[in-house]
Amino acid sequence: MLGFLSRAGKLVYHTTTETVTTETVIEAFDQFVAQKDPGTFAVVVLDNASMHRSKAFRRKIVDWMSQRVHLVYLSAYSPELNLIEILWRQMKYTWLPLSAYLSFDRLCNEVHRLLGGYGADNTINFE
Repeated sequence: MLGFLSRAGKLVYHTTTETVTTETVIEAFDQFVAQKDPGTFAVVVLDNASMHRSKAFRRKIVDWMSQRVHLVYLSAYSPELNLIEILWRQMKYTWLPLSAYLSFDRLCNEVHRLLGGYGADNTINFE
């Protein structure tokens, strides 16, 4: 899962069953930028994962900035400052039923159910 979560609670996510690579992250960012209201400015907080620092990723930053998306890197070992990490932790430890872990298909279905229902069924208030 890759996600973008605003303080107002808007969630945009990208899921894959494949290994997450730089290309996967770039695709998720491109989808986020494409659906973003062109008149708004977005700040995306990133951890220091290698795919966020790769040459291919860095080449895309200027393009995203031209579309009013600014990237800010967290200091090392500070996931508590990243809103999406807080959401992933809530999903994993509170909202996912134990039965989700009985099979990979069940886990995928439960994750999609939670993501699809975010805002209506489950939310986190950051304000």
